[in-house]
Amino acid sequence: MKAIALVSGGLDSTLAARIIKDLAVDLIALNTRSPFCLCNRKKEDGSCSHEAARVSGELGVQLIALNTSFEFLEIVKKPKHGYGSHMNPCLDCRILLFKKAKEAMQKEGASFVITGEVLGQRPMSQRLAAMRLIEQEAGLEGLVVRPLSARALEPTIPEKQGWIDRAKLLAICGRGRKEQIALANELGINDYPCPSGGCLLTDPGFSKRLKDLMQYGEVNLADIQLLKIGRHFRMSKITKLIVGRNESENNRLASLKEENDFFFQPLELAGPSAVLRAKSADNSTLELCSRIVARYCDGANGQTKIFCRQNPLQEYQFIVSPNTEEEAAAFRIN
Repeated sequence: MKAIALVSGGLDSTLAARIIKDLAVDLIALNTRSPFCLCNRKKEDGSCSHEAARVSGELGVQLIALNTSFEFLEIVKKPKHGYGSHMNPCLDCRILLFKKAKEAMQKEGASFVITGEVLGQRPMSQRLAAMRLIEQEAGLEGLVVRPLSARALEPTIPEKQGWIDRAKLLAICGRGRKEQIALANELGINDYPCPSGGCLLTDPGFSKRLKDLMQYGEVNLADIQLLKIGRHFRMSKITKLIVGRNESENNRLASLKEENDFFFQPLELAGPSAVLRAKSADNSTLELCSRIVARYCDGANGQTKIFCRQNPLQEYQFIVSPNTEEEAAAFRIN
């Protein structure tokens, strides 16, 4: 018997895959990439550790990795089932994921899908009614096994048909993590990034930035990368300033600068780099941005020199007084 295991790299999906693999089911792991996912980790060398790849390797199963970033961004712009407490379209996200799982199931000759979902763990997508809705819209009714909560749910087709032993499955419910962590210790699973995974769309600060971006312009994947770093200031309907908070973010801003962006750096003091994303910007706007940049320079009490460049033919130097916290806050998104 063969199954598609939805594997994020978090604890719950890892446990679910391990439980089913121990029942002698041939597993294929499926991971879909979202620009808002927090399941991967930064390694010491600064590169990204793909947790789903690591987990699949440790389980000894094939991994199908799909980049669904564009499809997911389109869902975020206009989710059929709405948002959660912030900008998280959890139901539509799960429906997309389950549809991809069904496609993989048909292509690979698998008979069912398993997930690490726990009944009642997440208020929007892991309620019983929501689980049923997601299965129905994805065309997977009765074919989704949730090993961590299976005995608290109605038997699925794989259980009824005897493809897997229901007695070997669990009945975990609710938002606690003690049972999963205890099981991980029992199975020798010790290196997991976060017990519950994570999504930037549930973060209030990030959601505020995204709402602003959607209000004032067309959202693309490059813009999403900028939302993840820095301090953000809405200067006008067509201009937004992003100011780095540390050396790593300064370097990231330099790499994300686009051709028409303005790039700011202090000339004499240690301080942040900044990017002004603008269709156009007059001298007064550039000077105001320079004052905000100066606000975050080390030791900037008086006149501060700020260098600004759009391209090699358009370079400026401003000598400005730093904005006060109150003045900067008038433009601050988050």
